[in-house]
Amino acid sequence: MQVEAFKAFRFDAGVVGDVGNCIAPPYDVINDAQREQLYEKSGHNLVRLVKGKTKASDNGQDNQYTRAADYLARWIEEGALKQDSAEAIYAYVQDFEVAGTKYQRRSFIALGKLEDFGKIVKPHEQVLHRPMIDRLNLKQATAADLGLVFMLYEDRQKVADGIMAQTAEQQPLIDFVDEQDVRHRLFAINRKDDIERIVKMMSDKSCIIADGHHRYTTGLTYSKESSNPAAKYQMLAFANMHQDGLIVLATHRLVGNLENFDMKILIEELGEKFHITKFEFDSAQTKESAEQDMLERMHAEHDKDESAFGIYGSDSAFYVAVLKDKVMMDSIVPDMSPAWKTLDVSVLHKLILEELLGIDQEKLAEGENLQYVKDTPNAIADSIAQVDSGQKQVAFFMNPVKLQQLKMVTEAGERMPQKSTYFYPKVYTGLTINKL
Repeated sequence: MQVEAFKAFRFDAGVVGDVGNCIAPPYDVINDAQREQLYEKSGHNLVRLVKGKTKASDNGQDNQYTRAADYLARWIEEGALKQDSAEAIYAYVQDFEVAGTKYQRRSFIALGKLEDFGKIVKPHEQVLHRPMIDRLNLKQATAADLGLVFMLYEDRQKVADGIMAQTAEQQPLIDFVDEQDVRHRLFAINRKDDIERIVKMMSDKSCIIADGHHRYTTGLTYSKESSNPAAKYQMLAFANMHQDGLIVLATHRLVGNLENFDMKILIEELGEKFHITKFEFDSAQTKESAEQDMLERMHAEHDKDESAFGIYGSDSAFYVAVLKDKVMMDSIVPDMSPAWKTLDVSVLHKLILEELLGIDQEKLAEGENLQYVKDTPNAIADSIAQVDSGQKQVAFFMNPVKLQQLKMVTEAGERMPQKSTYFYPKVYTGLTINKL
């Protein structure tokens, strides 16, 4: 893949104060409550651009996208955002902890030449129409790359990793800790020979889009309709798959708003194609124990490469469903690769969500029946609470996709169901901005 150094626009602490207060998570994980918090955090928080508030009076001339363009222009004019004087590739270091183990993930931020999906750039998830329109409207209004697309590449020699490790000994451009206790640091790689080594290393590499499919697809669409040659490149974050800090967590599913849903009938129907293990409880103490038993059984089956997931439907029991025979997927999706058919999310979406619950692709796009829940520390407890309160009808708890599965599916030229992976932590928005 062709990559280039660039002169990023970055927040100036002399104008905005604490730069960490201006940085935001990616737009697609910001809910309404968090947006309010980010608005209050700083008058320069980038949430105003990537997920600005809407008004009842919005029209074609005044809306969240035009306001984003106005904010961007004003912040540049007042010096809140300043462009670096020298071209650089930026080292992005994230220190974090998962289940008591500490990790560090390194990625570098550069401009990447936009390529149609194929040998050089491989998507791994489906995209939805509504977010695509939203991101395209924003890019057309601002003519800028505001958020990062997270890309994976393979380099066993670890050329960029070594350069980033040396660069990280310098004073960081940005250093802040987010609400999940993830430390984010940004460094400038501006030595000409270091930049040339990274550019050369990437020249024969292909990449998998780990996160940011809508943003990358938006960039492709925008580049084809724009006469600006700069639109042929997009700001991307690249992470080497050969590092210990590349962590994939699960994304669970919550189902609701189904007519005539019956948990007992669902379990009975599941028994035709799945081995069902039931973990009953009759008190708060035994409920906690049953939940742990479910999770341990799920993970044990995952380690054996079985298609398995947990289920909770507020009937005083947790369940683990394990697919009896993997050939059952052959008649449902005969044209898909063996790697795709054995994904837990594929089995769930095809054999249960579609076949038993009637949540097909059209209903998925509408978003009325399925909620995706990233595996944060409180995700499972919150999901159980939503089912107990009647807000949702049933929860499906997932194991994470393995990196080897990700590689095999993308090498087959296929995409996983929506929200199959959760690369933790997220790459944040606002550390660097690329104005076209």
